[in-house]
Amino acid sequence: MEKNDGETQLTEKEPEEPDEEQEAPEAGEPLALPVAELHLHIEGTLEPELIFALAERNGIKLPYADLEELRSRYQFTDLQSFLDLYYANMAVLQTEQDFADMTRAYLSRAALAGVRHAEIMLDPQAHLSRGISLETCVNGVASVLAGSREEFGISTLLIAAFLRDLSEESALEVLEQLLAMNAPIAGIGLDSAEVGNPPAKFERLFARAKDAGLHRIAHAGEEGPPSYIIDALDILGVERIDHGIRCMEDPDLVERLVDEFMPLTVCPLSNVRLRAVDTLAEHPLPAMLAAGLNVSVNSDDPAYFGGYVDDNFEQLRSEIGLSEFDCVRMAANSIRSSFASEERKAELLADLAASGH
Repeated sequence: MEKNDGETQLTEKEPEEPDEEQEAPEAGEPLALPVAELHLHIEGTLEPELIFALAERNGIKLPYADLEELRSRYQFTDLQSFLDLYYANMAVLQTEQDFADMTRAYLSRAALAGVRHAEIMLDPQAHLSRGISLETCVNGVASVLAGSREEFGISTLLIAAFLRDLSEESALEVLEQLLAMNAPIAGIGLDSAEVGNPPAKFERLFARAKDAGLHRIAHAGEEGPPSYIIDALDILGVERIDHGIRCMEDPDLVERLVDEFMPLTVCPLSNVRLRAVDTLAEHPLPAMLAAGLNVSVNSDDPAYFGGYVDDNFEQLRSEIGLSEFDCVRMAANSIRSSFASEERKAELLADLAASGH
């Protein structure tokens, strides 16, 4: 079982902060910042072209006539409407090679986006429920991650994410199977339909993961209330909150998150596509930064939500005027908030300091 220490504070010299008054580059000019991607579902990187290619390879008839018809379904009204399509498209993932091809495609694109470290979530229950073995999905993804540093310049960790709309007993059973097979996972997460599935439902699961030496993260405060964030911290003992945007409704919670420097992995384009916020211009990210929260920018399910990490940064710059200072600040946050080794974090922070921004 691969494990990493959970320290996020560095003792090495940190990069100098850029001049806050420095003007951001023109929109469209790439920043090329070295970043860590901390909120990424590998199944959410299945681009339409790959979906059709895998369907053809596996003899699967898709319910879409062509790419245009599939893309027309990427208009979501809420989280559940996305999840319905997300799970349906997983049907094309049948073999270890399919999972490997999907993972390699993500890493290739992520490298272009400046990602230098990625902590990738996999939903094993979603594959078990359709007859795909743990070995097939885990080994397929892990086989590519094992060489990701050499092939793509991206260090990686694998996180097993559990579906909160299923039972805790199901999650515990799968976790035990992962531990028994010595799966190369660094931690566990909690995702899928948030409303009506509070963190407290998974208290035993997270206690078991802690006992096994695994890192712990959870989606909270995307569609669910601020109390879900509090429960994820106090009941599940998470080290990082995925999304967390609704914390802004609770000033006391914001103060606590700032005091604890708790990482929040924000996914702006995802929030807009799933109607958690109406437009990017109304996104609470600027207010979160102003409050001193430890936020980073991530892509979540980039094939479905209109962009990878670099796309998120570019649209934030063009639509809300995000400064280069804040881009660099969040890049540094992403590195410090990762579960990478202290040596790797120091290396990436040095690269960020040397990037010229």
